Amino acid sequence: MRITNKQMVLDAIIDLNNQEQSVTRETLSGLIDLSLAVIDEKLTSLVNDGLIYRIQRGVYVPVVTHDQARIISKIILPCGTVKIDIGDDVWTLTPKEARIIGSLMVADAMQYSNIEIGHHAALTTAKMDLEMKEMRKQLRELSAT
Repeated sequence: MRITNKQMVLDAIIDLNNQEQSVTRETLSGLIDLSLAVIDEKLTSLVNDGLIYRIQRGVYVPVVTHDQARIISKIILPCGTVKIDIGDDVWTLTPKEARIIGSLMVADAMQYSNIEIGHHAALTTAKMDLEMKEMRKQLRELSAT
C-alpha cells in the first residue's frame, strides 16, 4: 500500500515530536522529499482535520500525545538484584534481566542523549547569536564616533 503525502507529513510530525524536536515546515522539508508548497497544504489539511495543533505561527504538534511521564527510579541491591520503580509499579529484576533490559534500552538512551545535546546546542547558539548582535551594535556605535 502506498503511503499518502498527508500521512507522510503526519508521521514525520509525530516522529519529530517524540524526539522533542520543533516541528516546522522547514524541519519537515529536511526529512521528507516534498516541496514546501505541498507540505504547507498538508499541514493546513492536518490542522483542519484536527490531527495536529498549530501552537504558534509555523510550529506544530500532533494531537496524539502520550500520557505524562511517570517518575522512574532504579535501586541496585548489594546482591545485584535491581528494583525499578515506575509510578506505582515495582519490578524486581535479576542481574541478567537488568542487563537484558539495559541492552534493549541502549538506543533510547542514545536518542535521549542526542536530544539533550541538541537542546544544549540550540541554547548555546541562541546565546552566541545574542552576543554577536550586541557586539555588532557596539562596533557600529564605535565606528560612528
